[in-house]
Amino acid sequence: MSGIARALIVLLLLSCGNDRATAQQKAPASAPAPAAVPVQPSLPVSLEQALYLIRSTLLSLNDANRPGNYTVLRDLAAPDFQARNTAADLGLNFLDLRRRNFDLYGAGLLAPQFIDTPALDQRGLLRLAGYIPTQPQQIKFDLTFQVVAGQWRLFAVAIATPEAASVQAQATPVKPAATAQKRPQ
Repeated sequence: MSGIARALIVLLLLSCGNDRATAQQKAPASAPAPAAVPVQPSLPVSLEQALYLIRSTLLSLNDANRPGNYTVLRDLAAPDFQARNTAADLGLNFLDLRRRNFDLYGAGLLAPQFIDTPALDQRGLLRLAGYIPTQPQQIKFDLTFQVVAGQWRLFAVAIATPEAASVQAQATPVKPAATAQKRPQ
């Protein structure tokens, strides 16, 4: 089952759980209590928000790669990301993608597949990890976001472009600074 399907099931279960709670409040006191329903953990963002964050980040990176100008990508990121990365640093980190003219446009066309359920870490950072099922190479992403002034902003990014058949079931650990990984030889 794909990560998106799992997320949709969790959202459906959460929705059904809320309907049951409303029905219980309206039921007369003499009605028997329904069987206990296990509580599903809520996602830190909606599926739509997660898809937006993934797509906007990858397409912003794609736009930065074309001219080799990472200023806007850096300026839109969280202050901690900005402090760790200059636009020149980002240019070096993503040099391989730029040299290969690797186009990340698939992020806008295809649905991302989650490797892990979107989750918050101990510091409240949101991690979104998975891949875009492009061919012949997939776009593997591991993105971390931080809330700044009420908005999720990029905190860390790791991108890899493995051959489609070699995408593994787990993501590369998120590094605190931006990274670009070379295609496997």
